[in-house]
Amino acid sequence: MMKVDTIIVGAGTAGLSALREVRRYTEDFLLINDGHWGTTCAASGCMPSKALIEVANTLHRRHAMDSFGIRGTDALCADIPAVLAHVRKLRDSFVAGPESVPSTLGERAISGRARLLGPDCIVVNGTQIKARAIILAPGSRPFVPKAWAAFGDRILTTDSLFDQTDLPRRIAVIGMGAIGVEMAQALARLGITVAGFDAADGLAGIDDAQVLAAFHPLLIREMALYLGAPAELEARNGAIRVTGAGAPFEADALLAAMGRSPNVDDLGLDALGVPLDDEGQPQLDPTTLRIGDLPVFLAGDANAYRALQHEAADDGHIAGRNAAPDAQGQPHCRRTPLSIVFASPQVARVGQPLSALQNRRIVTADADFSRQGRARIKAQAEGVLRIHAETPGGQILGAEMCVPAAEHLAHLLALAIERSLTVSEMLAMPFYHPVLEEGLRGALRGLQKELPGKAGSDLSGCESIGHDALD
Repeated sequence: MMKVDTIIVGAGTAGLSALREVRRYTEDFLLINDGHWGTTCAASGCMPSKALIEVANTLHRRHAMDSFGIRGTDALCADIPAVLAHVRKLRDSFVAGPESVPSTLGERAISGRARLLGPDCIVVNGTQIKARAIILAPGSRPFVPKAWAAFGDRILTTDSLFDQTDLPRRIAVIGMGAIGVEMAQALARLGITVAGFDAADGLAGIDDAQVLAAFHPLLIREMALYLGAPAELEARNGAIRVTGAGAPFEADALLAAMGRSPNVDDLGLDALGVPLDDEGQPQLDPTTLRIGDLPVFLAGDANAYRALQHEAADDGHIAGRNAAPDAQGQPHCRRTPLSIVFASPQVARVGQPLSALQNRRIVTADADFSRQGRARIKAQAEGVLRIHAETPGGQILGAEMCVPAAEHLAHLLALAIERSLTVSEMLAMPFYHPVLEEGLRGALRGLQKELPGKAGSDLSGCESIGHDALD
């Protein structure tokens, strides 16, 4: 039986982040990975999807060019095989780093599926290996109902979408969460006929009903949406007939975007002797990622805490730090929640969602970007931003939006929430003109009016500067 100090299972974002921390205290480790060595983000998630979205949005801009006085753009179209080749070229460059890990680590990297035999032992490729500490970061996989297997390779996921050399003319997207909305809109903008289906009435994970009400009509301009009933599939005349909350849609292929399943079902968590919930998950403290009092840590998408790349990286950091032999279960504060959907307009939520603030004393203000000056200049004037602050103190608690450049506004607000800034303190910062951030300032000024005794100048008072002619 082999023995090592630390075992890391999974070489995705969380696993590689954990590896960086583990190497601070030992080189006696093993990194075990099942499947490809490129991270989900680089191979089939964040990066190739954003490459496809960028192409789609660039082509879609042709619709605004006539109003700018630019003619002849109707002749532009997408060469889908060339678009997909471009995405793969970028994708391959992104995965080159993670894919080089096995050759870099040599014998300390093992390809194979690991299974726990206990809190200090795993088996991989028939070999049992004991370890002082084990970090589990096996990632996740797209969820596809087993009944859909009959449709074969006409069922796509983000794991297979970017490997296609061409795409059919009609695609149904099942699941209108973040991934589904992003991909459905991008495919529609590339000239594919798209219909989106979801059993729920929501879109892109939006929590605030007013933001959803603003986003829905913007998305439905580009595709048919059937929300509020499960999608049913049947083969019909060589196509996939999809029915949901509305008329049926005849599709040549289907993109399953109903979320991802943590890769814990065959991991052997039951061998740890701790209670597991209905999803097969152990109880976990997100500030330490330790399972009970065992020397075992569960990180990344596999723990279903916040399935986002930056959170997975933090998970690996926390697990790696706490797996050290002299670690004392050091809890780490999690960052301000931040999520961004790269639709158009972009959807973002930062801090606490409105549904979590119902029992708090808050004030809310919004900014209508259909009238925002810079957005009008860019021919992107649409959407709404809503911000929530505690009253009477004015501390900013959360925001949700569907606006142009939400990725940047959300980061600005995340900084404010992380630093516990108040509305007054945010308004004290400079806002250049003309910029999209002026829409944010308008919402902040709306909040200021709702806070008791807070109205007044955006500028802080200061002492005289000592020049009679100027003071």
